[in-house]
Amino acid sequence: MKKLLLVAALLFICSFETLKAQASVGYYPWSSLLSISTNPRKAVWLDARFQTNSLFSSLSVDILPMVNLKRGEVVQWYLGGGVRLNPLYRIADADADLITIDGYSLNFGARIAPLPKNRNIQLVLELNPYVKDKFDSGVLKSHFGLVYVFGKKKKDEPAPEQVTNP
Repeated sequence: MKKLLLVAALLFICSFETLKAQASVGYYPWSSLLSISTNPRKAVWLDARFQTNSLFSSLSVDILPMVNLKRGEVVQWYLGGGVRLNPLYRIADADADLITIDGYSLNFGARIAPLPKNRNIQLVLELNPYVKDKFDSGVLKSHFGLVYVFGKKKKDEPAPEQVTNP
């Protein structure tokens, strides 16, 4: 029950940021994760990751608050941590909690925008130490993915006036 309250409080606090933020969407093909996040250009942002290649009873959702350590035009370094939830685990175990907590993670990563003409397309490299909910086992994961950051388009510079010859 305490875990459920902790998760509910985390989601409530992070929802204020989500309501006013722009978003990004990404996919980590080797990890089979779909990522949806608030504006990663802000100092603090929220990332939610969903498994896309799994049985329903083992479908996990990661809720990850992130903090930008350094933001440049090309590379953005960030650090965060979070919780992995399994909202559909009750399909496999009727006695399970309403929302089962699978484990906890720490994330350290970089978003790299290699295309000068479109900095909204980004590559993501990340190290992700993960421990099970009872801290009895863990694994060091790495993620590689592609992200698109939605944002307001920059106003183009006005075109130079055309000179007409009489």
